[in-house]
Amino acid sequence: MGDQVLSAESLSVRGRSATVRKLFDGLMPVLVGVGVFVAVAFLVSLLLYVFSVGIGRLSPTLITNYPSANPQEAGMRSAILGSFFTVGLSALICIPLSIATAIYLTEYAGGKWWSQVLRYNIANLAGVPSIVFGVVGLGFLVYGLGLGRSVIAGAFTLAILTLPYVTVTCVEAIRTVPDDQRFGAYALGATTFEVVRYVVLPRALPMMLTGGILGISRALGEAAPILVISGLLFIREDPTSPLSEFTVMPLQLYNWISRPQLAFQQLAAAGIIVLLAMLLALNALAIYLRQRYYRRLEAG
Repeated sequence: MGDQVLSAESLSVRGRSATVRKLFDGLMPVLVGVGVFVAVAFLVSLLLYVFSVGIGRLSPTLITNYPSANPQEAGMRSAILGSFFTVGLSALICIPLSIATAIYLTEYAGGKWWSQVLRYNIANLAGVPSIVFGVVGLGFLVYGLGLGRSVIAGAFTLAILTLPYVTVTCVEAIRTVPDDQRFGAYALGATTFEVVRYVVLPRALPMMLTGGILGISRALGEAAPILVISGLLFIREDPTSPLSEFTVMPLQLYNWISRPQLAFQQLAAAGIIVLLAMLLALNALAIYLRQRYYRRLEAG
């Protein structure tokens, strides 16, 4: 009799849990759909507001003129060039180092304990707030190495900031290469370098380049670490060397937005449109390169 009561209770509990699961399965798509709708609606409304405010201020002078106290003459030439110098130099540092680190962790270190430690630390660094990298760059590069508030200090800081993200992407790209292709190359007498050069890299490179370009996009929009490194919001000269003082587009936008005049608010909105256009161009370049390399692999 007791066994029958326990069996009935267990069946009742299972029935209730099944009902809860069905209810949860039915509500989950609705909740996800509502969340996506709210996020997209907020993003679209924000973009529409920025375009409505700034579209009238878009002109060639916004790109060719230097910052000015007169909003009708102000531009962001020095900030654009500073962003190109800083982000471009950081890409030259970050992308090759990330690819080399990923190749070492996956193809040479194998399952050794220090490779696991490196992987965990790199993954954790990808989640560190960007302001922390700025403080480290200020203490080590600006004051420790004596580089000053220069382009090279900002570039190294952005490179360190994007290095974990790009490295994780490169590791995942290498893992997508099938092992049977590696084993086939080793069976034919290829060395580890030859396997990496002729088997792994050609197949992983499209995703690696995509990750690198997306890392550059993130660096282009960063303001906090550059604010710590540079601290310069009003510069009327072009950077001419890695030791030049500099500013970047997010800092110039912050300078305009912080002013109460409506003309500067409109100028900031126009600058945001320029920055968004550059980010979209970088993302389009990443997609183009990925598709081109994939087509070349399929054709070869």
